Amino acid sequence: MNSRRKQRISDAFGAAAARYDDHAGPQRAAAGLVADLAQRQIPGPVERILEIGCGTGLLTRDIQRRWPSAELVVTDLSPDMLATAAKGGLVAGTFMTMDGEAPAFEGEWFDLILSSLAFQWFERLEDAIARLTGLLRPGGSLFFSTMGAGSFARWRAAHVACDLVPGVPAYPTLDDLRAMLSGYDDAFAFDEDYALPCEGARGLIAHLKGIGAVVPGDGRKPLPPGQLRRVMAAFDQSGGDDAYQLLFGRVTRPKN
Repeated sequence: MNSRRKQRISDAFGAAAARYDDHAGPQRAAAGLVADLAQRQIPGPVERILEIGCGTGLLTRDIQRRWPSAELVVTDLSPDMLATAAKGGLVAGTFMTMDGEAPAFEGEWFDLILSSLAFQWFERLEDAIARLTGLLRPGGSLFFSTMGAGSFARWRAAHVACDLVPGVPAYPTLDDLRAMLSGYDDAFAFDEDYALPCEGARGLIAHLKGIGAVVPGDGRKPLPPGQLRRVMAAFDQSGGDDAYQLLFGRVTRPKN
């Protein structure tokens, strides 16, 4: 795995930890839906839960409210994000700095694995899903949300209008995700769109900086100032707002 890029991602999110929640509208909605989906399938007590990519703890606190008796293991690539999630004693659990794509566990440990908007930073999503599913006990489930290819469509289009390649990472389509999950006996995926009112390119850039999502796709570099100004002008002319396409998935291990 590209350890240098992963460190850049960790640093970027760590730098945004103090202001993340002020910019995290779609992130908050996605975390709530992941928790809702999991509770609908497993409404009763569970023994052990793993969270991948906790960020500031939006999903973490929801997990604790819904399954207060569970042993909770909370992980994130960024130590600063992890510290923010653990701050104030709002959540009782074990907090670990960990790359969710390379989990520090082996064997069938968890009844639930939950993650919201972390998988888009994985280099090999399909392999990561397989590794995490292997950590589930029989009957256990993995629930997650991740970014879809339709995210930031207007920002991407503004780059194309300027004959430039956007730095936004390449996200999977819903069909891509469904294909990744097709080998599992009990799995599903669907998508939801979330409007992102940003009142122009400056607002979109402020949102991305606010949540720490500033590391471009692998092999890409930030635009020089002159090219960025051209893209910003094209984006503003297109209406100045954008949207997230969020993909949601579930994999359940057979009980036998």
